[in-house]
Amino acid sequence: MPTTPNLDAQVDGPQYLGPATFLKARSLSEPEELDQWRPDVAIIGAPWDDGTTYRPGARFGPRAVRVANYQPPSWHLDLEVAPFEVLKVVDYGDAVCYPGLTEQAHEAIRMRVAEVASRNIVPMVIGGDHSITYPSATAVADAYGRGKVGMVHFDAHADTGRDSWGNLASHATPMRRLIESGAIPGRNFVQIGLRGYWPERETFEWMRAKGMRWHLMGELLDRGVDTVIDEAITQALDGPELVYLSVDIDVLDPGFAPGTGTPEPGGMQPADLLRAIRKIGLRTNLVAMDLVEVSPPYDHSEITAQNANRCILDAISALAVKKSRGGKS
Repeated sequence: MPTTPNLDAQVDGPQYLGPATFLKARSLSEPEELDQWRPDVAIIGAPWDDGTTYRPGARFGPRAVRVANYQPPSWHLDLEVAPFEVLKVVDYGDAVCYPGLTEQAHEAIRMRVAEVASRNIVPMVIGGDHSITYPSATAVADAYGRGKVGMVHFDAHADTGRDSWGNLASHATPMRRLIESGAIPGRNFVQIGLRGYWPERETFEWMRAKGMRWHLMGELLDRGVDTVIDEAITQALDGPELVYLSVDIDVLDPGFAPGTGTPEPGGMQPADLLRAIRKIGLRTNLVAMDLVEVSPPYDHSEITAQNANRCILDAISALAVKKSRGGKS
């Protein structure tokens, strides 16, 4: 009697076959499994979007981003590396985020990321709205030491608001919370791609007082993406030796990322963003990353989810190149 193909056969099959983990990475769920497998990178889902202020739906982002790829990552043409052959990548499941319970959800995210970062494994967190960066980056800063981690943040919006109609934990406030708490030094917090009509002047005055650096979208167009990224890396590492990378998918122009909660016209192109992520991965000691604000209900033909998937995969590929070089930048 013929047998049913086993899990290995499903994993080796086409991308739409088998478990819905990130690029079919092995699924782990418990800290003890991390100790057993000792991966280099762990994917974590943070399905939380109760912090949104416009269009919701990012709670569905982790699942959509995980599966938005049509072929296995066998060979990166630009970097000339087979990332999953060099690095051991696992999918560590989702933080348990029940709707409406902000403190509980954020604490679940912080603990899930801490389980990974405390083992010197690189967490790559898929949001969720941008409020998840507050617990995620806090966990990383606590794992490596506060003041030792700089932040490079791609976004159309600064997310440094004091509050949103009284909500201190919305997706418009996480960067202010990180700086106020001391998790990330303000002078090593660098933002790229800001544009549009928010935040207001008073918030930028607060940012300037905290020593934050930012590069508006117009600067990328005038000076060139490579030049700005080089400067941003220097600013983030002016003291710290480690980098946390946070990518809000709305840094891309809405033509390339329609599936997001707060689209802002006039943004980056995917090729430039991917190139920038690769450079950061190659030139810094990247210890964590998050990718946020993918809202599948507003996506078309998986455009947004595919770009988000590729952002994470290109960061992993850059880390693979570094490992193959013996960890040298």
